[in-house]
Amino acid sequence: MSIFHSINTSASALTAQRLRMDVISSNMANVDTAGYRRKSVVLQPKEGNFSSFMSQAMSKQTTGAGNGVKVSKIVEDTETPFKLVYDPEHPDSDENGYVELPNVDPLREMVDLISATRSYEANVTVMNASKGMLMKALEIGK
Repeated sequence: MSIFHSINTSASALTAQRLRMDVISSNMANVDTAGYRRKSVVLQPKEGNFSSFMSQAMSKQTTGAGNGVKVSKIVEDTETPFKLVYDPEHPDSDENGYVELPNVDPLREMVDLISATRSYEANVTVMNASKGMLMKALEIGK
C-alpha cells in the first residue's frame, strides 16, 4: 500500500461525486424540457465488490482497504413515467394535445444533490486529514 493510498482513494470519490453533482444539475436544468429523461450515476468499486471485501474481513485475511470508486455508467430513468400535461398549443404536443414533461422530481434531485455534496465534503475532510498526517510524518525527521 502506498503512502498516498488514502489520498488517491479520496480523489477518486471526489471525481465521482463531482460528476454526480453535474448530472443532478443537468436534470434540474431540464426540468421543463419536453421528452427529457432523468439521468443518474452508477458508482462501483475500482476493484472487487462488497462481498469480496466482506469475505476477506470475515476470514481475517484482509489485504487492505479498497482502491476507490469509479463511475461505471450514467443511466436514464426508464421506470418513472413522463408527466402528461394537456397543452395543445405546445409545439411538442402529441395528436391528443398532451405534452410529455420530464420525469424529474425537483425534491428528489435536491435530496440527491445534498447527499452528493455531503459526500464530497467528507472526502475533502479525509484528504485534508491525510495531508496533515503526511506533513507531521515529515516533521519527525527534523
